[in-house]
Amino acid sequence: MDKTSAEKRILELRKAIAHHNYRYYTLDDPEVSDAHYDRLMQGLSALEEQFPDLVTPDSPTRRVGGVPSEKFERVVHRLPMLSLANAFDDGELAEFDERIRRHLSIERVDYVCEPKLDGLAVELVYEKGALARASTRGDGLVGEDVTPNMRTLRNVALQLRAEASPPEYLEVRGEVFIRKADFARFNQRREESGEPLFANPRNAAAGSLRQLDPRITASRPLSLFLYEVGQLSGGEPSSHWQKLEWLKAMGLPVNPRNARASGLEAVRACYQRFLSARHDFPYELDGMVVKVDSEDQRRRLGQVSKSPRWAIAYKFPPEEEETLVEAIDVNVGRTGALTPVAFLRPIKVGGVTVSRATLHNEDELRRKDVRVGDWVFVRRAGDVIPEIVKVIDSKRDGRQVPFTFPTHCPVCGAAAVREEEGAITRCTGVACPAQLQGNIRHFASRSAMDIEGLGEKLCAQLVGQGLVRDYSDLYQLDAGQLIAVERMGEKSAENILDAIARSKRTTLRRFLYALGIRHVGEATAKLLADHFRSVEGLLRATPEDLMRVRDVGPAMAEEIAAFFQEPQNREVIAKLLAAGVEPQPPEQSAAGPFAGKTVVLTGGLSTLSREQAKEEIERRGGKVAGSVSRKTDWVVAGEDAGSKLKRAQELGIRMLDEKAFLELLKER
Repeated sequence: MDKTSAEKRILELRKAIAHHNYRYYTLDDPEVSDAHYDRLMQGLSALEEQFPDLVTPDSPTRRVGGVPSEKFERVVHRLPMLSLANAFDDGELAEFDERIRRHLSIERVDYVCEPKLDGLAVELVYEKGALARASTRGDGLVGEDVTPNMRTLRNVALQLRAEASPPEYLEVRGEVFIRKADFARFNQRREESGEPLFANPRNAAAGSLRQLDPRITASRPLSLFLYEVGQLSGGEPSSHWQKLEWLKAMGLPVNPRNARASGLEAVRACYQRFLSARHDFPYELDGMVVKVDSEDQRRRLGQVSKSPRWAIAYKFPPEEEETLVEAIDVNVGRTGALTPVAFLRPIKVGGVTVSRATLHNEDELRRKDVRVGDWVFVRRAGDVIPEIVKVIDSKRDGRQVPFTFPTHCPVCGAAAVREEEGAITRCTGVACPAQLQGNIRHFASRSAMDIEGLGEKLCAQLVGQGLVRDYSDLYQLDAGQLIAVERMGEKSAENILDAIARSKRTTLRRFLYALGIRHVGEATAKLLADHFRSVEGLLRATPEDLMRVRDVGPAMAEEIAAFFQEPQNREVIAKLLAAGVEPQPPEQSAAGPFAGKTVVLTGGLSTLSREQAKEEIERRGGKVAGSVSRKTDWVVAGEDAGSKLKRAQELGIRMLDEKAFLELLKER
């Protein structure tokens, strides 16, 4: 076969394979046998082997995965991936419908009802019809780049159908999951090979997608359904239902069980159909998502803090099982909260083996009157932590006695005091190892002060041996103290001390996140840093000042203000600053070489970590992307640069080695 004929046949085979993948993995309605499908794949592989210059990244044969990645890069979502509010009964669903009708001043709303899958949320980006990037939801603002792994999923379209005229740029959101039958076969193979079994399809899907080696992901039976569109170039359909049909026309996997419902009664009827067929679905689901169909109405409804007003997750009733309480213990968390936990005779609930359940707090323990030796009903719904619903009083035999809640911390012995308002009891010990160890680990974590090498075990040793009593003690450590720690050599001690020294020059955002203020995650820490721009500003801030920060409400403002007014915390902050920690305010340059530029980092730099390089670029007004595209301005290539370097060379994008990059950083 000559090359022209081979190219034509390769295109025919790729189109046929994509069609059969769609029929099998999306519609669950195959048209050909497995043997016929295998012959198509073998024919394509043989032709690509004979004509290697005709192989393209979007070929079905490329789904086997590439070389392992050292770590996932972060991807900032252009539009936040919002979570959904929940409705747990018909009354809450009716309230949702009533709010929408009142807001829109209409009598009836048209909805789309979708099965709520129990999987992992992802975003896929297509540029010029080709899959360019895939990422996890993460915290809704920032996810992890899993592009090589997503390429291995057989029902992920690597190239959109040209006849559907796809836009130049398209973001789609969906759920990665494992069908129940695939999960059973997968676990059976693991059992036969002596590997540990996965507890449920959701955990298996999440763990499979986040493998550093795409070849492992390729060996797992993952599937995808898409349910939403993010940003795109050009216009979009005027209704959600038309949008789903549009996605299908482009060859993207959309759940065929989706249904339209006009008005509340139709939504209720759809919910009952889904609920009655709950166990007949080929995948796990824990409810039904209800979305307003009209895109115009969606825009008018808008969103609240983290959820759209135009959608809700109507959850199925949770599944319950009966088991025995074998013990009750009290855990002490990083914030000092004492949480009672019931240890249970292991029981399967909703397909997951449950061996313990939270009792939340002393009030909840007393209200339910849970005792050691009680038979109880345990409930689990989706990813919610298992909880005890009620005690089966009729099974008590008189040997069960009420649990005595501790008046002192079970870890350090300090007094345990209940908050004046609320149900939480906290340890008052400022040096409580249960809190301190977790606090130090959080302080040193990658997203906080980024002290490499200071892992959980070393944190435990430093706290346990009394070398670290608060954050500032880290900056007083010397080589002799570290070498005395078990299994710590001179070189390891030197590396850790270097990492501690490097962490002194950090950003204000990282510093605030590292302090472990309750309710202050990375996103809120960034907002606080952008607004106040200094530690001193936050030390002076009143709750009213804090409420001027976006997304900071009254309760959070009071919490943050209390943290910075607490004498113990002010003392620790003062000691950190005195030790040489220098939190740098955020900088945004309107001019300079990086302003408005999109930069991709690949390979390792000898003078900066990946996170440090990213921060330096962002401080100068640039943006760091996770993958190379035609919109990339520069690629900074360090040692062992991989496929991104090759892609940049193909596109003719300007390359910067480490020396050139550092020179640009000096410019203003």
